[in-house]
Amino acid sequence: MGKKVLLINPPRFNELIGKNPAIVEKHRGFNPPLGLLFLAGYLEEHSDHSVEVIDAQPPQWSYDQLREELRGKEFDVCGITAMTFTLIDVRETCRVIREVNPNAKVILGGPHVHLFADETIVWPEVDFLLQGEGEIAFLNFLNKLDTPTEWATIMGLVFEQNDGTIYNGGIAPSTDDLDSLGHPARNKLNVGDYTSLLGRSSTITTMFTSRGCPFRCTFCDRPFSPVLSGFRWRSPQHIADEMEDCISLGINEAFIYDDTFTVRKDRVHELCDEIISRNIKFKWDVRAHVNTVNKDLMKHMVEAGCDRIHFGVESGNDRMMREIRKNTTVAKVKAAFDAAKEINLERLAYFIIGQQTEKMEDIEDTMKLARELNPDYVHFTIFCPYPGTEIYMRGLKEGIIKEDVWQKFAENPAAGFELPVWEENFTRQELREILIKCYKSFYLRPTYIMRKAMQVRSVGEFARKARAGMSVISMTPNQKVYDDKMLAKIKRTVPNSSYDAFTG
Repeated sequence: MGKKVLLINPPRFNELIGKNPAIVEKHRGFNPPLGLLFLAGYLEEHSDHSVEVIDAQPPQWSYDQLREELRGKEFDVCGITAMTFTLIDVRETCRVIREVNPNAKVILGGPHVHLFADETIVWPEVDFLLQGEGEIAFLNFLNKLDTPTEWATIMGLVFEQNDGTIYNGGIAPSTDDLDSLGHPARNKLNVGDYTSLLGRSSTITTMFTSRGCPFRCTFCDRPFSPVLSGFRWRSPQHIADEMEDCISLGINEAFIYDDTFTVRKDRVHELCDEIISRNIKFKWDVRAHVNTVNKDLMKHMVEAGCDRIHFGVESGNDRMMREIRKNTTVAKVKAAFDAAKEINLERLAYFIIGQQTEKMEDIEDTMKLARELNPDYVHFTIFCPYPGTEIYMRGLKEGIIKEDVWQKFAENPAAGFELPVWEENFTRQELREILIKCYKSFYLRPTYIMRKAMQVRSVGEFARKARAGMSVISMTPNQKVYDDKMLAKIKRTVPNSSYDAFTG
């Protein structure tokens, strides 16, 4: 008998966002919860389980509102993706579920449970964890849920046994056949809820055309992730089919969120040929490493509808590139940006400040390089050593990070947690102030303001960017994302948190 499954994307009032200024969080919009939508699509295609998806973020539901939404719903199983930086909201959502439907089984998946399974499974609000890529393993779990003697045969499953011991089924195996996982069930949600400051149109979506990344940057958890991180990709036909599905739903633009879209140039060329041969009119942008692109490749991408490319530059000099194992140089960065500019491909550059060994002169090089590259957008962030990364382990070993703060947070995800920063050469407050300086040094240039004003293509785009521009002018290190009215609305259920500079 099929199960009634509810998948929830929790509110994000308590998200750990201290590394970004308030404007980035306030104006970033909302992305559809693709992980949950992939699960929903796979379950409905391969089983008789019924699936409903709730996204509490676009309507900014308080927990009281979420509770009321759930009261009238019947479900046997509730699944939630758990990420470390959303952990407080994940746990509060679990408590609401337990209160409203105490008989439902609550299962968590996602990056956090891969790293902190023991700390999470002991929550009284949680029945199971699922480690690894979820589509196939979650279906296996649902099919065997009514037979407890078979739970130990489910790879990836974690649960507490009758004698109180924890059974850990390891990491669920990944698949190389990504086409077999189907398409995300975007029809489960209101596609009009999803917008972005960078969007051309009022409605956007996100897509994944591959999984995994071959690079080994010190600040990224991919190299040490227990989940298979080898680069795998979907077929051009399967991706093009998804683009056509989006168009049928009224979506004409997607941000492709692959870790590194251009790892294999041949597969990108094949995808572009497929889009062009079908005459699919769809806008898309990608994230790429400067080592993996050239002018011919980007030109072909533009011909197929790509209109923006995001590069993780990270730093403004070669010494820091080597330090963080970025595997590139400033010269290669400049060449990639110049090539993209020649074919009128919009460019977005990501930079990180406050990394290991970095000094003020290094950050000044970063600000200078940002202006020299003159991309359409830049994104600066304060370096945060995340769990599972090489640099976090190094920080603990060298004593720069005084204690295993992520372990402590996993054990007690409570309000008041401060994101760790790399306080080797800068204090936390100094990094906050430098971050604001970085943003203003780029976005408040008169030449930049005039250029972007001339490029606006719609009234909606103008309104979104004008609001963001005014926010940059008034940017300070201690702004809040949510206003006092919204914070008061949720304070009855969840205490306001003060994780870092940019709270609320």
